[in-house]
Amino acid sequence: MLKQIAIISLLGMSASAMAGQFQVKVGASLLSPTEDSNLGASIVKADNEFAFTPSVEYFFNDNFSAELLLATPIRHDVLLDGNSVATIKHLPPTVTLKYHLKNSTRFTPYIGVGGTAFIAWDEEGVAKDVKEEFGVAGQLGFNYQPADAKNWGVFFDVRYADLSPKVTLTPAAGGQKFDLDIDPLVYTIGYSYKF
Repeated sequence: MLKQIAIISLLGMSASAMAGQFQVKVGASLLSPTEDSNLGASIVKADNEFAFTPSVEYFFNDNFSAELLLATPIRHDVLLDGNSVATIKHLPPTVTLKYHLKNSTRFTPYIGVGGTAFIAWDEEGVAKDVKEEFGVAGQLGFNYQPADAKNWGVFFDVRYADLSPKVTLTPAAGGQKFDLDIDPLVYTIGYSYKF
């Protein structure tokens, strides 16, 4: 009898733990690097890029959620003193734990913190090798649900990622190794749908 009660209790706890909601978000983002690197007397910088950035979010309750950012490979031109000398493609999977400030309006601000990765996809030009990099990520934004919307809404947020992947140049370009300080701000606007 005690065994059956324990099993029923555990099943009830599992069901309540899975009682949250999923939300999918489809957005367009501008990635704007905030830093540059020194290579001798030269300045190396990654350029601004646009990206398609879908994400999946799981709500544990009204206030807390976890979001996984999924993006298509992002291509950056690497500029040496303003001239493009290489291209780097990467994937930026990012996970943030978020707090939503629920209120009586249709605007729901949120703040999040988590981790991100720079997974090198391809490199061309004078970049011979680009290493993977991991860093912290922050997020600040809001979701707006129109009056006639039951499950959908629009959102805007800004993310910051602390990323400085190590780049090795080709022998013809000197073979130097340096940290490409990207540290981008990512501005995203898009559409959300909660199941």
